[in-house]
Amino acid sequence: MAVGSVAERLYYDACAGDAGGLEFRALVTDVRLDSHTKNEAGEKEQLWQVALDRTAFYPEGGGQPWDTGVLVATARSGAVLEVAVERVEEDEAGEVWHFVRKPLPQGAEVAGRVDADRRMDHAQQHTGQHLLSAVFLSELGAKTVSFHLGADSATIDLALREGAERLSEVELRRVETAANRLIYEDRAVRPGWFSREEAEAMLARGELYKLPERSGRMRVVEMAGVEFNACGGTHVRSTGAIGGLLVRRVEKVKQGWRVEFCCGLRAVRAAGQDFATLGQAAGVLSVGAVDVPARVAALIEEGKAAAKERKALVEELAQAEAVALVGAEAERAVVTAVFAGKDVEFAKRVVAKVAGLGRAAVVGVTSGADGAVAAARRPGSALDAGKALREVLSAAGARGGGSAEIAQGVCRGEQVEALVAQLSQALGG
Repeated sequence: MAVGSVAERLYYDACAGDAGGLEFRALVTDVRLDSHTKNEAGEKEQLWQVALDRTAFYPEGGGQPWDTGVLVATARSGAVLEVAVERVEEDEAGEVWHFVRKPLPQGAEVAGRVDADRRMDHAQQHTGQHLLSAVFLSELGAKTVSFHLGADSATIDLALREGAERLSEVELRRVETAANRLIYEDRAVRPGWFSREEAEAMLARGELYKLPERSGRMRVVEMAGVEFNACGGTHVRSTGAIGGLLVRRVEKVKQGWRVEFCCGLRAVRAAGQDFATLGQAAGVLSVGAVDVPARVAALIEEGKAAAKERKALVEELAQAEAVALVGAEAERAVVTAVFAGKDVEFAKRVVAKVAGLGRAAVVGVTSGADGAVAAARRPGSALDAGKALREVLSAAGARGGGSAEIAQGVCRGEQVEALVAQLSQALGG
């Protein structure tokens, strides 16, 4: 997280939960129009950016979202203007901009108030990320390459140690347990300022994992006995204030392994929601909560067996229909049929079976308002079934494709009869 130098950043030296880090007074140093928008009623609204000489509002950065809250200006007449701070961003010059719906006069003195619940939540997740990343590194040699804090959960992306192919469930729970032990020990979390030279010395001693590419003083956050981390974000005063850490899931991503976690009240809410979902699943399956995984596994296996059986039955039915059609239409060059309540896969199977009996075929199927057709040329024929089907369906505003031997396409149910007749003609019927 970059450390700017334009406004005085009050959140640097205050931890979440400190009243002094949430309420402050400042002067408006600049105001500019950001954009025109419209509300739900279609009325034009303006969005303004306000800069202050000092601020406790954290701007978006380093994977952590911005603070929200209010700015209050009081005129000499006693009139009060209170505006909500909807977003906070830092520009390339290091200026912090507060996005509001009403402009505040330049030079005015304002009182700022940061949303305490949002600040605490973000600080818990962010400090929890520091702790979790440190434990992954010490326990498994896995390095954190990125961090993202969302509205409901947070994630870190890990690069595993050389030779490691995956994160096992046992490893995840080991890391989770170690992190929560450090939370219970209530280790102090202390921000401090160091020169570039001092920080580089800490890096050389192995106290810091990495340094940002910037000169001048930098902020380093110490988690007592755990790690030092060059960071400009918001934190809680001690690991105990993280309030517990829950590792929810892990998945393979392009740059490594992504671990989803949550801390504090988020962890409590997530655990409650997960338990409620498990209870609902158990009710639907008529089993106890602990028996849900086994029951679901059994249902999946039953589904696979049923799908296999259905496929075999469809093959048998397609073969029987093909034999019946060839026998019933012995004099026709192209065998045709339309089936109700079937899908395109069935149509393909039937025409394939007919072709296996040495005949060309066109089969249509309907299912409600939907329809489909499939065509197969006679074995040894020079006709191109795919080309013929595409031309016929395209002329009707439908679509399809396939090979020279067998092709299929979808259409409206009401088109099926006509398309079957047209395709039969195209294949020599």
